[in-house]
Amino acid sequence: MKKTATPESVSTVDDYRRLLHSKKGLEIPSSRSKGALAAIESFILQERLQPGDPLPTENELCERLGVSRSSVREALRQLQALDIVTVHQGRGTYVGEMSLRPFAQMMVLRSSLKSTSLTSLSEVVQVRRTLDIGLAREIVMKVAGKQLTHLHQLVDTMVEKARNGQEFLVEDIEFHTGLVSELNNNLLEELMNALWLVHMSVLPVLPAAGKENMVATAKAHGAMLKAAEAGDALGYMAAVQDHYSPLIESIEALPA
Repeated sequence: MKKTATPESVSTVDDYRRLLHSKKGLEIPSSRSKGALAAIESFILQERLQPGDPLPTENELCERLGVSRSSVREALRQLQALDIVTVHQGRGTYVGEMSLRPFAQMMVLRSSLKSTSLTSLSEVVQVRRTLDIGLAREIVMKVAGKQLTHLHQLVDTMVEKARNGQEFLVEDIEFHTGLVSELNNNLLEELMNALWLVHMSVLPVLPAAGKENMVATAKAHGAMLKAAEAGDALGYMAAVQDHYSPLIESIEALPA
């Protein structure tokens, strides 16, 4: 059965708030741990380990890699921050999920700087729009002939909220994640969620969107969905352009 996007699975707003207020950024590995870090990464690749597979103990890594215990510990700490390994006290070290969460955290913190916030938002919007258009034909091929009721319900909620002057951030990311989930590509879903976190972190610097623009954006989602279900790739691409137009106009209207 097809997995649908839910607030529990996406948790975009919660992720954004937690990452934005986190004071722990990604640290650059020190010179003494770089060798151990690279060696552990190479070990994972050479042994063809998968997420969840156990790694050797610290002592075994020291012997196999020919590095000191302190270097191994520091390397593991850095790799854990990157979600490449997971350390469970008393149980051992395992290959991590290797998600894009560290990338999202770094991008959120970077985009939160006043000197780069609008540039970051503009870049992210450009990447998101390029992805949506680039995936158009694949999504339309997968969705054509289907009736994605749960996405229609999200569109209805977005339109209703927009008419009431309310934001629809969670519904928005659920909608896009729901469409991309039709492709069964986990990396794409992670990438879109990561870009969305960055997008949300910068939105507060923009003036509040007018009700007319909010309604137009919400309805553009419905146009995307109807075009996909109808097998109309060109109509889908046009709806994507309409979806991003109000936001792009808002960014371009701001002082440099």
